[in-house]
Amino acid sequence: MKHASSSLARRGAMAALALGLALSGCAGMPTNRSMYSVHEPVVEKANYTFDLSSNEAGISYPEQQRLAGWFEAIGLRYGDKLAIEDPLQSPGTRAAIEALASKYGMMVGEDVPVTGPVLAGTTRVVVTRSKAVVHGCPNWSAHSDANFVNGLSPNFGCGVNSNLAAMVADPDHLIKGDDATGNTTIMSSNKAIGTFRDQVPTGANGVKAVGSKGN
Repeated sequence: MKHASSSLARRGAMAALALGLALSGCAGMPTNRSMYSVHEPVVEKANYTFDLSSNEAGISYPEQQRLAGWFEAIGLRYGDKLAIEDPLQSPGTRAAIEALASKYGMMVGEDVPVTGPVLAGTTRVVVTRSKAVVHGCPNWSAHSDANFVNGLSPNFGCGVNSNLAAMVADPDHLIKGDDATGNTTIMSSNKAIGTFRDQVPTGANGVKAVGSKGN
């Protein structure tokens, strides 16, 4: 009896071990049965501020130099959003900042993020920078070849979406596409094409007879 009990216990332990190994082999098995990646670009925003001394006439040349140095330091570039908050609403201040920003191909927007109080005599320049990232990539958590639910690999989409996040010039376009700022160009090109199509063919009124002898 003792020998039989020992044999049964040994067989039970081996069965439990085999079951455990089988279950461990399924660890990380794909579970995403859709055709969509769970790794999508996420757009993160950060506001950078710079305060200048200003008055109703505008900002002094040394302050403009400080601002130009700050633009250079943060690497102002396409995709950044530039705004100013001036309690005095001085046209001279705005014109000076717009002139500096234009050297980087930037325009001063109207929407100003909330960054705290700004005292009179101070103008705050706000640069909002967006960054697109894909969290959790690469994902090599699947350690099993078993795929009982015909799911996608946990790493599916990491390559494409990570490259998209790295290459997009303006990350905000991943949230909302660019506005139709090219209407003028489109209208101009359509006008030229329309003129070409509407032009009367040169042979519409017949071919003029031309003799071999001069008049």
